[in-house]
Amino acid sequence: MPALTPDTIHAATETLSDLTDYLRENPDPVEALALVEPLLDEYTGLPVQLADILRALARTLQEHPDTPRTAQVDLLITELRTAAWEQADQHTLHYVLDDLRDLYGSTAASERGYGRCR
Repeated sequence: MPALTPDTIHAATETLSDLTDYLRENPDPVEALALVEPLLDEYTGLPVQLADILRALARTLQEHPDTPRTAQVDLLITELRTAAWEQADQHTLHYVLDDLRDLYGSTAASERGYGRCR
C-alpha cells in the first residue's frame, strides 16, 4: 500500500466534494444512486469507515507514550469514541439506498431500459 499523506486524504475529500457538486446539478436519479451506492455500503461505506477511523485515532492517541495523561485528553478520546458510535449508527443508510434503488430501478427499467444499480 502506498504511504498515506495529508495530500492523498485531501484528494479523497475533493472527490467527495466533486460528487456533491455533481449531485447539485440534478443528474439522472439512477446514475446518482449508482455513484452514491459505494459510499453507503453497509460494510465498507463512509459511515462504517469513518467510525473505524475515529476509533483507531482514539486508540492511537490513548496508547501513544507522548500523549499527556490528563482528564482533558481522556475526555477528548471519549468524544472521539462517542462520535465513532454515532457514525456507525448511520450504516443503516444503505436500507434507504435499497428502497430508492427499488423505486428508481423499477421506474427506470420500465421507462429507460435500466436495471438495478448493482
